[in-house]
Amino acid sequence: MNLQEVVATALLLSGCFFYIAGTVGLLRFPDVFSRLHALTKADNLGLLLICGGLAVQQGSPRIAGLLLVIWLLGLLAATVSCHLIARRALQMTDPEQRP
Repeated sequence: MNLQEVVATALLLSGCFFYIAGTVGLLRFPDVFSRLHALTKADNLGLLLICGGLAVQQGSPRIAGLLLVIWLLGLLAATVSCHLIARRALQMTDPEQRP
């Protein structure tokens, strides 16, 4: 294994770790807001690390640019969906129990 493969493998494994950590946070935290916080933060970082690992593995600037676009679209989609879910959950909660 050369250095490029080692770095790519480390980034890919780190990204998978953050995805698993986000899933555990989704299952373990008590309310919607803390679940969304854990899930979006960990998944966005995990996606960045996975895209970075794939970019290092391929070694092509064109592929790296496409992976950057994929990460940005995933970041945008996660942000918008998290905001909509949190807004709906806030509307459905009792005003005395709001965070």
